[in-house]
Amino acid sequence: MPTYERKGPRGAPEARRGNALHAGAWWVWALGLATAASRTTNPLLLALIVAVAGYVVAARRTTAPWARSYGAFLRLGLVVIGLRLLFSTLLGSPVPGAHTLLTLPEVALPAWAQGIRLGGRVSAEQLVFAFYDGAKLAALLVCVGAANALANPARLLKSLPAALYEAGVAVVVAMTFAPNMVADVGRLRTARRLRGRPTGGVKAVLQIGLPVLEGALERSVAVAASMDARGYGRTAQVPPAVRRTTNALTLGGLLGMCAGTYGLLAAEGAVFGLPLLFLGLALALAGLRLGGRRSVRTRYRPDRWGGRAWLVAGSGAAVAALLSYAGTLDPEGLRPAVVPLVAPALPLWPAAAILVGLLPAFVAPVPPEEASSL
Repeated sequence: MPTYERKGPRGAPEARRGNALHAGAWWVWALGLATAASRTTNPLLLALIVAVAGYVVAARRTTAPWARSYGAFLRLGLVVIGLRLLFSTLLGSPVPGAHTLLTLPEVALPAWAQGIRLGGRVSAEQLVFAFYDGAKLAALLVCVGAANALANPARLLKSLPAALYEAGVAVVVAMTFAPNMVADVGRLRTARRLRGRPTGGVKAVLQIGLPVLEGALERSVAVAASMDARGYGRTAQVPPAVRRTTNALTLGGLLGMCAGTYGLLAAEGAVFGLPLLFLGLALALAGLRLGGRRSVRTRYRPDRWGGRAWLVAGSGAAVAALLSYAGTLDPEGLRPAVVPLVAPALPLWPAAAILVGLLPAFVAPVPPEEASSL
């Protein structure tokens, strides 16, 4: 049977073992898009971010099990929007509104529950505000789903610093649990459909759920056995002073990075956010380098961070930086008001900045059609 080679745009070769994109570059790109989504509640910009992430996933994902997780995260985002609208309808909102849509029966609550209501008047303004808020959270989830669909978790684990290897194993196992479960559900639904059995309804869900859980348990046992066979958990002896210094540097660095990130995301902390972020990053790197003395593992053919990885990661970072800057110049365009109720407008140059995130679809190596285990 003839095979057909997948061709990509000019300058984007087919992915091989030697030129595969670093998994960390996909996460930096996705986190950049997520940061941009956190800076706006404009549904047009959020929809553009989701479209950019979806286009890159469609162009550069493989046929591996984790590559199917994007659709699941997209559906999860729609569920989040629906729940946010439902809670706003039932529990009310502090947003005042002049356009009443309906009035629900209101339940009287005791005095200690002031500020909370069940039922009552539902306005168009509060539903639009809830929709904007839910859409932002949904866009964040979609960006995380894009990273899960594009980054090989095994390669990402191999690229972690030695001090984070044990924690990285737990994170990778947790990240691969949901994609593998989605793949199992799809496989079982296809098998039931071929046998002429229904795939919808409560009974079908219960019959599919047991094999899915059984498969997850079998994978857990297999992972535990392979980790034990490879000597996972063995560490070298280091002096107590080095351990205490490592813990202090790592903990202080992570706290500084968290405070700096919060400062960058919050409108009030932009002045101290960047210095704290760089200070925390320096302390964390020093702690990780010291902590790497405990690990006795070696890397076989470590992944290289090449020029294409810089372009992919830089495109996500550029989107985040440009949207953060746009928030200071045009806050009304990025966060449209709901009182008075007006239709959101699409700010042109922030939209053009988001389109920078499409760069990985043209510079990242094109994966082969067959399942990839690079």
